Order: sequence, then C-alpha cells, then structure tokens
Amino acid sequence: MRIAVVASPVTPLRPAQLGGAQAFICDLAAGLAARGHDVTLYCTEGSELPGVKLHMVPVPLDAEAALVMPAGAAPPPAPGVAAALGAMFEAIAAEPVDVISQHAFDAPAFELALGLPVLHTLHLPPLVDAVVAAARMVPPSRLATVSRSCEASWRSAGVEVGQVLPNGVGDLPVGFTATRTALIAGRISPEKGIEHAIAAARAADLDVRIAGAHYDPAYEVDLSGAVHFGSLRREELRLLMAQSAVTICAVRWEEPFGMVAAEAQMAGCPVAGYRRGAMPEVVEDGVSGFLAAPDDIDALTDAIRRCMGLDRVAVRSSAQRRLGLDPALDRYEAALDQAAQ
Repeated sequence: MRIAVVASPVTPLRPAQLGGAQAFICDLAAGLAARGHDVTLYCTEGSELPGVKLHMVPVPLDAEAALVMPAGAAPPPAPGVAAALGAMFEAIAAEPVDVISQHAFDAPAFELALGLPVLHTLHLPPLVDAVVAAARMVPPSRLATVSRSCEASWRSAGVEVGQVLPNGVGDLPVGFTATRTALIAGRISPEKGIEHAIAAARAADLDVRIAGAHYDPAYEVDLSGAVHFGSLRREELRLLMAQSAVTICAVRWEEPFGMVAAEAQMAGCPVAGYRRGAMPEVVEDGVSGFLAAPDDIDALTDAIRRCMGLDRVAVRSSAQRRLGLDPALDRYEAALDQAAQ
C-alpha cells in the first residue's frame, strides 16, 4: 500500500522522543516501510527517522502554544499549526495514496481529511473541545484509539470509536543488571505524578533516577536528590530500564496507553503504578508489576517493594506475549487495508 502517515507539526520526531505517541508513530512508519509498504511520514522540520521518506513542513510559530497540557487549560487556536497541516494534506493530494494513517491531535487534521481514505488514531483522551467536536464529524469506522480505557472516555464524550489498536514496543534485547534504583521516565509534567513516584521510591529505600524532558513550562517539581538524565534515545532508555529495580508510573490522569510501562516490561523491569486509565491493560498485575489504588502513596510504596520480588524473565516474557510491535503492525495493516477500501 501507499501510506501517508501524518504526525502533528507541533513537535519534531527524533530519536529522543517527547512522548509515547511520537515514539509509536516512528515505530509504525518504520515498521510498515520495512514490510514493503510505500510509506511517507508527514512531519515538521527537524524530524529524523532512518529508512522512511519524510515530507517536512516548517515548524509553526505557534507550535509551543498548541501543545496539549493534560493538567492545564486547552490550547488556544493555532493558525500556524492549521496552515502546516493544510500544507501536509496539499502534498498528500499531489501524491495520491491508498490510505492515510492520521495521528495529529489537532482539530484541522480531522477536517482536512474529510472524504479521504483515512484512519485517525486518537492517542489522547477527549481533552480538547475543538478536537472532540471535529472527531464527532468522523464516522466511527474512521476512528481508532489505543486502549479500551481511552475508547470508553471518548464514548463518554459522545464520540463512537470504531476500533482499538493498542500500541506496541520493539523487542531490544538487554541484559538484567538491576541495581537498587527506581526509574521515573517520560515527560516531566504534572499528570505523570512525579512527586508521588519520588516519595514512594524513597519510602521503599531506593535511589531515584529520572529520564525525560520538561514539557509543561508552568510546572515546577523538586528533583533534588535524584539523578536526572534528561531526554534519552530509545536504546539508552531501554538500557536504563534494564538496570533499574522498578519503573514507577504514578499517573494522575486517565493514561491513554503507557508506553513507558510497556518498554520497561520489555526490558524485564517490573512496573509499579496507579490503577488508572489503561495501566491495567498494559501491566499484568502480579506478573509484570503491581498496581496500587490511585493517589495512595503508601500503597504505591508497597507495590514497589512487591515488584522487587518478581521474576524479571517472567516480566519480559509477559511483555513479549502482550505488547510486541509486530502484532501492533499486524493490526494496523489490517485496519489501514480496510480504511483504503
């Protein structure tokens, strides 16, 4: 198939990704291309993805203002982002494709794709009214999301989503060399519950390591006493996961999927987190991690301690069975073939 993959022009796609959705979009485009499909990834300047054709548009001047802050106010209208998406769809029209795999969480992307052979993947819950209104105009068969939990959130907002296509993660072999450290990974943003994760890790007598970039400029968090690596390339992060006793996902929102949790398990690192959003779909409770009642730091501390007794080979085997990239690519191939009809 000739496939156009559309990413939001708000952030470039790089080896050290800003979030899980961006990481999966790269894996999806590269995976489909490796399977012999003619894939072009439409993205913003500064993106890097070896082995995939890139059609890049200039970074919109209002890109930063258009970032969705899950714990903050909805972003204002961003005419620059809308223009960048318009340029992407003009380019797609000039190079006819069989199907469009659309991943931008920006209202104009839904409007521009009306009448085209497209499958929109909703990587976030219904946080932005303009996006919810745009998604309501799309037939359910043209909408997918990444978890049953996220599907339920969209249904509650009055949007029927036709199918659930869970993300998957690649299997990068790493050795098990765990130390008495807890890892907190992902964007540094209030909905990720970093303060809770740090408090629980210290209560469990573990040193704290943090990997991730600051995302919400209004958010301040005290990281003193923790080792902060900043934003890491995927392979570097996976190695850090393999070296950690536990990865903590103290999410304080309805987590739509949880790529950090999935990648940690694939590295054999158990996950301690709150039982919220899609975490019960991603973590096999009692096998690849333990989940605690939301916002209960004492329960999260207990989950961390229990994780340290898990068999890391079994953790990794659980992830390989449930969270692999190849099954995710199979699901997308079938869904995109249907959308192309």
